[in-house]
Amino acid sequence: MNSNRKIAIIAGVLIIVGMVVGVLSVVSVIEEPDYLIKVSANENQVIIGALFVLIMGLACAGIAIWLYPVLKKHNEALALGSVGFRIIETVLHIVGVIGLLSLVTLSQEYVKAGAPDASYFQSLGTLLLAARDWAGVLGSFAFILGALMYYYIFYQSKLIPRWLSVWGLIGVPLWIAAELLIMFGLIESFSTNAILLDIPIAVNEMVLAVWLIVKGFNSSAIASLSAKTDINEIK
Repeated sequence: MNSNRKIAIIAGVLIIVGMVVGVLSVVSVIEEPDYLIKVSANENQVIIGALFVLIMGLACAGIAIWLYPVLKKHNEALALGSVGFRIIETVLHIVGVIGLLSLVTLSQEYVKAGAPDASYFQSLGTLLLAARDWAGVLGSFAFILGALMYYYIFYQSKLIPRWLSVWGLIGVPLWIAAELLIMFGLIESFSTNAILLDIPIAVNEMVLAVWLIVKGFNSSAIASLSAKTDINEIK
C-alpha cells in the first residue's frame, strides 16, 4: 500500500469516527429546565458525552493533518489554512468539554446545597451552557472555513470526482446559513430547518469518507502532478 492510499484510508476513517461520535456526544439532559439537578443524577451520561466531543475534536484535526501531505502539493497555503482551522475547531471543542465537565461539578454542589433557589447557581449554570454553546458555534465556523479550503483544493486538483467536490462546496454554505440562523436565534439547534440545512454537508462528508476508503485519490491526478514536478525540476 503506497503512502497516498494509506492517507486516503486514514482520512476516511477519521471522518466517519468524527461524525459517529459527534452524534453520540449529544447530551439531552442539559436541555431540561431542571438540568442543575438532572446533570448530577446523570453524571455518567454527561461525562461520556464530553469524552465523545473530545474524540470528535481530535478526529477533526486529524483529518486535515493527514490530508495535508497530499493537498499541499496542489495548494500549500490553503492546505495549511485547512489544518489551522481544524485545529482551532478542536480547541473550541475542548472548551465545550470543559464547560460540560464544569457543569457536572456545579450540579453536584447545587444538589449538596439542597437545590436552593439562589441565583448564584442558576447564573453560573447559564454562563457555562452559554460558553459551551458559543464554543460549538465558533467551532462550526472553523469547520466551515477548513472544509471550504480542502473542498476547493479537491475541486481544483481532481483528487476526487468533481461532483463530490461541488456537492461539498454547496453543502458548506448551507451549513453556514444554519449556524447564522441559530446564532441570531431564528431557529433552534436541532429544529427541522436546522437539520435540513445540515443534511447536505453531513451526507457529503460520509460519501467522501467512503470514497476515500474504497477508491482513494484519483491516481491520474497524482500522476499528472508528479509529471509536472519532474518537468519543472528538469528545467
